[in-house]
Amino acid sequence: MSKNPAAGILTLEEAKAWRARLRGEGRRLVVTNGCFDILHRGHAEYLYESRELGDALLVLVNSDTSVRALKGETRPVVDQYNRCYMLNSLACVDATVVFDGQRCDRELAELAADLYVKGGDYTLDKLDPAERAALEAAGTQICFKPFIPGFSTSTLVERILRAKGC
Repeated sequence: MSKNPAAGILTLEEAKAWRARLRGEGRRLVVTNGCFDILHRGHAEYLYESRELGDALLVLVNSDTSVRALKGETRPVVDQYNRCYMLNSLACVDATVVFDGQRCDRELAELAADLYVKGGDYTLDKLDPAERAALEAAGTQICFKPFIPGFSTSTLVERILRAKGC
């Protein structure tokens, strides 16, 4: 039986309760975060590989307001509910939580995942200091996954605009 993608869109409180259940069962939670504005193969592979590192994958998704602050007024292309729905439709994603700030240090601290995964454009030194401190205080292991060359949302948006003559 397939899962209902909408059911995987959780509040932080629901995610914390789920996390407690996982911990009680001895299962490892992997967390990652991002905008995931236009879902593409780079995202899919990154999320699949992240999920392979644990028993469950939770994706913290930037809110629409947060994406605008980070990427500009023309973004997001896809609203937060539909970005979460699409992410949850992937077999490798167990749940999503939307966060409002530009950073998710509060959510990372409260979830205390076993493992945090970030894309290959990051290093330990490039992580946001508050997020890194939250992860370290929670005892969360940090892992970096390389990007697949040629896949990025910004590149896709630019390619679409060029094709439209914009």
